Amino acid sequence: MADFTPREIVSELDRYIVGQRAAKRAVAVALRNRWRRLRVPEALRDEIAPKNIIMIGPTGVGKTEISRRLAKLAGAPFLKVEASKFTEVGYVGRDVESIIRDLTELAIGMVRQEEREKVRVRARELAEDRLLDLLLPPPASGFTAPEQRDQRDTREKLRQMVRDGKLDERTVEVEVTKGAAQAIEVLAPQGLEDVEANLREMFQNFMPKRSKKTRCTVPEAIEILTAEEATRLLDMEAITKEAIRRVEQSGIVFLDEIDKIAGRTGGTHGGPDVSREGVQRDLLPIVEGSTVSTKHGPVRTDHVLFIASGAFHSAKPSDLVPEFQGRFPIRVELDSLTQDDFIRILTEPENALTRQYVALLATEGVALDFEPAAVAEIARIAAEVNARTENIGARRLHTVLERLLEEIAFDAPELTGRAILIDVPTVRARLDPVLRDQDLSRFIL
Repeated sequence: MADFTPREIVSELDRYIVGQRAAKRAVAVALRNRWRRLRVPEALRDEIAPKNIIMIGPTGVGKTEISRRLAKLAGAPFLKVEASKFTEVGYVGRDVESIIRDLTELAIGMVRQEEREKVRVRARELAEDRLLDLLLPPPASGFTAPEQRDQRDTREKLRQMVRDGKLDERTVEVEVTKGAAQAIEVLAPQGLEDVEANLREMFQNFMPKRSKKTRCTVPEAIEILTAEEATRLLDMEAITKEAIRRVEQSGIVFLDEIDKIAGRTGGTHGGPDVSREGVQRDLLPIVEGSTVSTKHGPVRTDHVLFIASGAFHSAKPSDLVPEFQGRFPIRVELDSLTQDDFIRILTEPENALTRQYVALLATEGVALDFEPAAVAEIARIAAEVNARTENIGARRLHTVLERLLEEIAFDAPELTGRAILIDVPTVRARLDPVLRDQDLSRFIL
């Protein structure tokens, strides 16, 4: 686990997210407390539960992004779930333990990819050997000693030609082994992990492995064979064990729209509030700490960090059932974004929207540039539209910029070699007609 200090964590988050200092400090302390917990005496370690967080604030102010960037910084498995989905038609009674199962699958994918990178060099060497066997098959009658030397020399020359790209146009027929894993997953319904495990064992014992021949170019063959050899080199048992350890010790679940499952004060004893309270009580065991059965084995949730978020326009955190409230002791309120915030969002972060558009159009040979005054005008328009219509925070900037750059993005292939300056007159020419038409602005922006 990364040993960033809280100050370093906030500094890293500042590279991508503008403002929201209270929320950044809260998640920074939560992450550092994980590092601290692993260093206390073992007898006390299991007693220290994570301090779950509720983020309160309107949409588009950075709640999800703070959590996502925190997980990336920590190298932790991260899953975003909309709590309201558990009350919608077709989701009533949905198994909330699927959250932990999905988080485990994500962790396995994460660890598998890391291990693939570790064995990639060896896998490519083995893939090259298999490819050379296809390009230079040995004779049926075997070799004499001089022929063996010639074969080795020819083989090494071919290897170098493959690496130099001199055989890229050559096609070969590759045989790839395929298992019955997909068939097993189709047969086992979601949530029945024990059934799936039994089916997997039965199919592996009784069904022969299938192979498929495909004709492809030498570079494609190398990629196919490298992927297959990497899979053979992986220790899936060790990968699964490490993935479960990461989920249990550093997993992060982001419960979005938590306000949608909060009951209303003074409500009746029937109808939607009962459903909302039911979802909270369903979620309570995994938030409190329980053991969830997955097809990879049991996973404990005692030290998974849960970050809940919601706008809480028509409900408040105190409308959640007391037991659920008690599991989220840290509450932070995120600020609504101002016009000045929008200017900073457009220019300061490493992934600033203006930088993204400049990079995208540079791939077409178009040099796009934004005047500072034009950026301020874009921010003003986004803030104005948010005030007139529904306030969707920084997401409005995406809409405004797409509208502003629509024609340039469309014509970019014909503008290669051109330099295009986005100034205030350009912004107003493209966006003012939409802003003046109230109905149109509500629909388009």
